[in-house]
Amino acid sequence: MSSQSPFSRRSAAPLSLPRGDVLGSYDTYPEAQSVVNRLAKADFPVKGLAIVGHDLKTVERIGGRLSYGRAALSGALSGIWFGLFFGLLLFLFSPEPEFSFVLAAMFIGAGFGMLLGLVSYAFARRRRDFASQQQVLAASYQVIIDPMQTARARTVLAGGNPDAPVSLTESPRGNAQTPSATDKSAEGPSSAAEATPTGGSADEPADAPADATAEKRD
Repeated sequence: MSSQSPFSRRSAAPLSLPRGDVLGSYDTYPEAQSVVNRLAKADFPVKGLAIVGHDLKTVERIGGRLSYGRAALSGALSGIWFGLFFGLLLFLFSPEPEFSFVLAAMFIGAGFGMLLGLVSYAFARRRRDFASQQQVLAASYQVIIDPMQTARARTVLAGGNPDAPVSLTESPRGNAQTPSATDKSAEGPSSAAEATPTGGSADEPADAPADATAEKRD
């Protein structure tokens, strides 16, 4: 069931059921509504979402048997609230505000409400002698979403960050800028070998030239 405002632009396309992925299925409408509310609070584009109810049923809950007393009491309570509203308006916008305006408006509203309730019950008691409340409920509710947004919506509901980039890895130049400690230790012996002169051995004693000079003098 849909209703359109007379000031709204009529859509040329016929009404049809929304299509897409099922983000979740819930037993009650408040549960489905809370899921959409969580997505909206996370700045998720909820414009394309839809809540679809399945197996619609009309439920009428009986509140009790009506009588002249209950009809008069219900009408008086409604009239009190109506009178309170107008009494506050008179109190706020009157050049000489007095609280008696509010009380008078409440009593007048209660009287008119009681009279209206009794008259309404007198005409309707032959057809309807009980008070009830009607509701349209569904057996289950599904949240329908655009297939392109399904993964992102599930990430938001899981508590993740949907705006994070897919790959936040190291830059291609990262390994070439700073060598690691293991690389330095691996290159240590080779660099030491390159620093050693080719003319002598690394294990040769330091006083070898002095001994050769002494033998020539003898």
